[in-house]
Amino acid sequence: MSGELFPRTRSEIAPGAVHVPDWLSLDEQRNLVASCREWARPPAGLRTVKTPGGGVMTARQVGLGWHWFPYGYARTAVDGDGAPVKPMPSWVASLGRAAVAAAYGDGGGLDETADEYDIALINFYDAEARMGMHRDADEKSASPVVSLSLGDSCVFRFGNTETRTKPYTDIELRSGDLVVFGGPSRLAYHGVPRVYAETAPPELGLTGRLNITLRVSGLE
Repeated sequence: MSGELFPRTRSEIAPGAVHVPDWLSLDEQRNLVASCREWARPPAGLRTVKTPGGGVMTARQVGLGWHWFPYGYARTAVDGDGAPVKPMPSWVASLGRAAVAAAYGDGGGLDETADEYDIALINFYDAEARMGMHRDADEKSASPVVSLSLGDSCVFRFGNTETRTKPYTDIELRSGDLVVFGGPSRLAYHGVPRVYAETAPPELGLTGRLNITLRVSGLE
C-alpha cells in the first residue's frame, strides 16, 4: 500500500521463515483468482473438510496435484466426490520455485530435479473462517512451504515447532504477500486466527481470502 507511514519490507519471522510483502503484482493476483475459481469447480472441487474427531474446518479447500485429507494425501478426493484430483499446472510449480528464490535468494537451495512443487492446497476463508494452529507434516519432503495470500487481509500466527501455544509471532498478511518457511521452521505450528473482512483490493472482485499453499510431496 502506498503512502504508509512505515512501509512494509521483507522480514524474517523466524529462522527459515520469511515474509515478502506485495510479492505478487495486481495482474498476477487477478490471474490466480481467476484460476482458483476454475479449480474450485467440481469434480474434485472446493469442499468442506471434516476431521476424524468430528470437527469441521471453517476454511474450505481444494487441492491440485495431490488431494489432502486428514491426515494424508491421495490422488482422488477421497473425502469429497471421489473424483481424480486436478493436475498441478507447471506454471504454478514454477511459481513455487520463484517464491523460494525471492525469499532466500538464488535457488533457495532447492534441488532442480528432486524439489518439484507438486501440491497446491487452496483454502478459501470467508469473514468468519479461521485456521487453528497446525503443522504441515504430511509430506515426505523437507522442502520449504510457499504461502500466497489473495483477497482479504488476515492475521497470520507463526509459532514454534514444539507446541501450538506461545511463543508465536502475529503478522498481517495482505493480498499479494508471500510467506516461505523451511529449514528449522519447516514444521513450525501456524494458523489464521482472524480475517479482516472487506479489505481485498477491489480490482480482484473477490469477497473473502484465498490462500494458496505450495508444497513438495516427496511421494511416489
